[in-house]
Amino acid sequence: MPSASQPGTQTQPRRFVFTKLDRGWRRFATGLSFFLFGTVGLFLGVVYFPALRLFVQQTERRANIARRTIAWTFRLFVGIMRGLRLLDYELLGFAKLNRKGLVVIANHPSLIDTVFLLGFVQNSIAVVDDGLFRNSFTGAPLRAAGFIRNDAGATVLDDCVAALDAGLNVVIFPEGTRTPRHGTVKLKRGVANIAIRAERNLTPIIIQCSPRTLMKGEKWWQIPERPPHYTFAVGDDIAVHAFSSHDESPALAVRRLTAYLEQYFTTQSPAHAIS
Repeated sequence: MPSASQPGTQTQPRRFVFTKLDRGWRRFATGLSFFLFGTVGLFLGVVYFPALRLFVQQTERRANIARRTIAWTFRLFVGIMRGLRLLDYELLGFAKLNRKGLVVIANHPSLIDTVFLLGFVQNSIAVVDDGLFRNSFTGAPLRAAGFIRNDAGATVLDDCVAALDAGLNVVIFPEGTRTPRHGTVKLKRGVANIAIRAERNLTPIIIQCSPRTLMKGEKWWQIPERPPHYTFAVGDDIAVHAFSSHDESPALAVRRLTAYLEQYFTTQSPAHAIS
């Protein structure tokens, strides 16, 4: 006679098949999502933004339209991925962002962190890699929206201050790239330099993603065992005056603030280092 444990073991093949089908579907849907994102991006870069530049002559009005277009496109992309059951997310404390002229900083565990923040942080631009400005498809949208070129030149600080004075929220990832798989948070000094020299407080966002996905060095088809859940939690402002003193050089304050931010992101996001 069959043992009592046999009926339970008969479900294992079904569970295995379901898991294979689920991951197969999510891999296909992920590819479809990125294809749609690329197609829309191509249309915007080749057709929409050149036409916007041609028909809207006022620079400020054109930039506002460009920023709203980018934000709407990014929210649409996130909505499609959520609708396809590829991810879920929650936004915590975003009422703190209902201000103007913020320097918004965040850790960077995933490829699509930028999409989330520029989609949901109102009236925002970002400091982006110089290579994206030289790209034939992304250069036009970035220039039209007034994004800031991170070319390590002296103009980055001036451009950030001008954007903040105009009431824009500037999004910066202090790591400069996605966090490595081992999870060690290592920040560049650029954001601290901007904060100290421009005397601007920092508004941090802690991003957590479980299970981690779209990490540095990971291909889009390497999907996790279950749909990831993203959490974006806005923290209290970090006052920069505590890190500077009138009787010392700004460089010392920049190093001190950078060290504090590394510790902050490491301690505030323990899941950041979970692979």
